[in-house]
Amino acid sequence: MNEWLDDFKTAVAFLTRVPMPHPQGAMPPNFVRAHRMFPVVGALIGAAIGLLCLALRATGLPDLASAALALGAGMILTGALHEDGLADVADGFGGGRDTAAKLEIMRDSRLGTYGAAILLVSFAAKLSALASLSDAQLVFGMIAAHTLARGVLPMMSLNLPYARKDGLAANAGQPDAAVAMVAIAVALVIALLALSWVNAFWAALVTALCAGVMAWLARRQIGGQTGDVLGAAEQVAETAVLLLLAARFG
Repeated sequence: MNEWLDDFKTAVAFLTRVPMPHPQGAMPPNFVRAHRMFPVVGALIGAAIGLLCLALRATGLPDLASAALALGAGMILTGALHEDGLADVADGFGGGRDTAAKLEIMRDSRLGTYGAAILLVSFAAKLSALASLSDAQLVFGMIAAHTLARGVLPMMSLNLPYARKDGLAANAGQPDAAVAMVAIAVALVIALLALSWVNAFWAALVTALCAGVMAWLARRQIGGQTGDVLGAAEQVAETAVLLLLAARFG
């Protein structure tokens, strides 16, 4: 139990801005194993955003305004970690002429046109999907979307080579098959608890398709994974699951 608790704390420290004790200037020694707790932390993030959105609706705010403020609070909670990855991937893949140029652009902290455009599209898609969900569906939908989107990341990390040897992903290390399978199993259990089995099945399928497409695209564009690629995959899957649920519940 102590190992699971340590992994949970490490996952919280990495995926959110919630202060957690960890070694300064280095990855915690249990970081790779802590990937198995990514879906649990994702569920808590989704629940927090969903509950805030419900609370704002209860004050009489319009659904769109409530969704926008809740999503903004979610980005503060996570430090916009995955949104940053999505923007960097869009800038690199869209603006680089070759692999080296793409990787150089992705490392640049400045936001480019492609990055700004993809963030706008992603936020608008999530905003409309979240606003369309009823009070009864909102929190559970957010839990499922955030859980599945983070639960697939360890498997992507396991199966993709590193695009460069000195990036965040390479320094963090790759989880083994057991850790990746535990993360997927935990994500599926949480999704089944949050949704009906039919909706959980479709949400899991959409998540797997998004992860597969992002993995294929990363191999084709830069030869493998970076931390930005994994962050972008999380955002694509999260957005796709929310759109799916909005379509099925709408």
